[in-house]
Amino acid sequence: MSRFTMRFTARAEHIDIMGHVNNAVWLQWVQDIAGAHWHEIATAEENAAAIWLVTRHEIDYRGNIAQGESVIAETWVPDRPAGARFDRMVAFRREADDDAAGGRARPIVSARSTWAMLDRETRRPMRVPATLADRVLTAD
Repeated sequence: MSRFTMRFTARAEHIDIMGHVNNAVWLQWVQDIAGAHWHEIATAEENAAAIWLVTRHEIDYRGNIAQGESVIAETWVPDRPAGARFDRMVAFRREADDDAAGGRARPIVSARSTWAMLDRETRRPMRVPATLADRVLTAD
């Protein structure tokens, strides 16, 4: 299964009235890592032909970080696409906790998002090609 990681650091503009990263920022980071993963695995032709649309986000919050702290985000696609859609998982772990645990601390925020592939020109759903599905699930 293809896994992709990114590091995010909480800046002043990410912090809400509670003193930690705002929920909307976590959602933006989910979208940021999904886009980065797509650009990592997609060919130039696939990128030119398709765009992605989120149809659902489900997020569980078990912790948070304050300004200056970092998380390591990991994303993967757990199952084969169904037509134009597939689910993407994202787990955020505190960088300091990850270091102390040898790289696999418990996630403080996790998300499951459903994405639909659209034809860039027509904006209509298009089936995820088998070759792309294979790369998403097996490339590392």
